[in-house]
Amino acid sequence: MDRLDIKTDRLDKGTGSGRTASRFDVILDSVGRLLRRGAIGNLERMVSKMHPADVAKLLHHLNSAQEKRTVFELIKPDSSKAQVLSELEEGDLGETLTDVPAADIAVLIKDLPDDDQAYVLNCLPEDRSQEVLKLMKPEDSAEVKDLLRYEPKTAGAIMTTEYFSLPEHTTAEEAIHKLQGAKDTGNVFYVYVTDKDDKLVGVLSLRQLLQVSPQTRLGIMIKRDVISVATDTDQEEVAKLVGRYNLLAIPVVDRDSTLVGIITVDDVVDIIHDAATEDMLKMSGTQIEEEDELMHSSAFHAVRLRAPWLLTNLIGSIVSGSILWFFRFTIQEVVAVVTFIPVIAAMGGNVGLQSSTLIIRGLATGRIELSDVRRVFKREVLIGFLIGLLCGVVTLAFAAVMHINLTLGLVVGVAMVCALVVSTSMATIMPVVLKRYGVDPAVAAGPFVTTANDITGIAIYLGLATAVLAHLK
Repeated sequence: MDRLDIKTDRLDKGTGSGRTASRFDVILDSVGRLLRRGAIGNLERMVSKMHPADVAKLLHHLNSAQEKRTVFELIKPDSSKAQVLSELEEGDLGETLTDVPAADIAVLIKDLPDDDQAYVLNCLPEDRSQEVLKLMKPEDSAEVKDLLRYEPKTAGAIMTTEYFSLPEHTTAEEAIHKLQGAKDTGNVFYVYVTDKDDKLVGVLSLRQLLQVSPQTRLGIMIKRDVISVATDTDQEEVAKLVGRYNLLAIPVVDRDSTLVGIITVDDVVDIIHDAATEDMLKMSGTQIEEEDELMHSSAFHAVRLRAPWLLTNLIGSIVSGSILWFFRFTIQEVVAVVTFIPVIAAMGGNVGLQSSTLIIRGLATGRIELSDVRRVFKREVLIGFLIGLLCGVVTLAFAAVMHINLTLGLVVGVAMVCALVVSTSMATIMPVVLKRYGVDPAVAAGPFVTTANDITGIAIYLGLATAVLAHLK
């Protein structure tokens, strides 16, 4: 065993999040050095010891497409290569398979679950995808073609057709024997029961199957109120149902209630991760730019995606500046007014962003429904009032300590309360209105909300200062 293998073994024994991050950085650095030295033998031994998910992460962080392909070719056996493909992000997968013949891709993915096969083919250009499908065995490609016809990000597109189902007249003993002989069913979490027309009529757990007498028919002991989704159900709605009812898998049915597939919890975890990432990007005003584009897209492409939202912020800032110009005579009369303008704007924007984030998250997870809006609105407004009161008292105390006009401190305090109440009100109502009209609420939480709150906060503050200008001089 050479020194690099010893080093890798020692790193494999590390525990804790800090050690894990350090371990990957060391491995990535080692792979880079081995690639530069052309030490293919050492590199192959190193890659062979890694989990497919870790290899996929490694490929994502390599600098060039050529490096990705070089490392990918060292993975042994082909079954591990296939698993790595299923773990890769779309951009990395396309780069890795650029020079791989279609026939080799067909061989690589043949043993993957059909939903993973569909994912790989979806990441390829249309012509290559069709070429690979033609080279696959008809019995292998038929189910994948069915998955590819569904709209992306729907239950039909992410489901697997490898599930375990039995007719309702089957006995428990027969079910156990068939389960023992089943091969191409993947992980079996539940037994799905169908009628003579293959329509889903019930479900039972494996534990139930083992706890009844051998001659008990499945139709007697099944739970008939089955939680299922249609093929066109949005994948985020699927994730909500799985989380709400603590399911390990959820069945997918067509319009006739015929069982066509299932979605397992591991796919739901990916959905939740992607949805959370998407919401974070939207709330930062870059909702169209995907996470992997940070690694693969050009700077000009990123500018094109981000500029519209930043221009929204720019226009809002110009409006804020116009308000300052409108109240310029007040500012000239009492220059100390300028001291608290950034305070009002920052507090209004921050409190509003907190409220909108909570509302958007609640709407996304289903914890807040439209019927809850009135109660949530009252709560957020009260929170805004109390925070504004607290900040107003602090500001008034600051004005007293710094020997600033106490009337101005009182104006700032009142303006703070009003600005924060308005801020929380806008941040609560805006996502709900957007959702009611079919617009993704996450778009309301970025530059739009903060800019709107800046404008209203400054207007309220300078308006109050102007109203009591005679007492501020």
